[in-house]
Amino acid sequence: MSSPISMTGATGQATASASTTVERSDQMGSETFLNLLVAQMRYQDPSNPANSTDMMAQTATFTQVEKLEQLVQQNASMLVMQESATAGALVGRTATYTDENGESVTGVVTSVQLATANNEAAATIDGKKVAIGRLTEIASTSTPAPTTA
Repeated sequence: MSSPISMTGATGQATASASTTVERSDQMGSETFLNLLVAQMRYQDPSNPANSTDMMAQTATFTQVEKLEQLVQQNASMLVMQESATAGALVGRTATYTDENGESVTGVVTSVQLATANNEAAATIDGKKVAIGRLTEIASTSTPAPTTA
């Protein structure tokens, strides 16, 4: 899913929408941890049940897993907001990039498309999508000085 950032109205306000979820298949989530804890309790030896200290330690570990998961979600949300703000700040600025032929091209950024899992972030400069990594310079768009009569 791509999330374009573009200027709207006379205020120059940037708008965007993005996902704040982070999924990693190589890590255990809280649901997996809870399933393991329930399975351990179900199959424990009734003649030698877990003592209260072990149960408290497992509960504390479960709480830590939940809090870390919340922290990851908050960090992902902050990263999306920071990326959106940075991308929005590019709109309306003059950017220079290196094209496929190695030439420097300069133009005005009209919109920015945020990075997704499959695509790199890209700026639209004079109607052409350019990967953010190819930008070599960003400058304030200069306005001509007023002429006096």
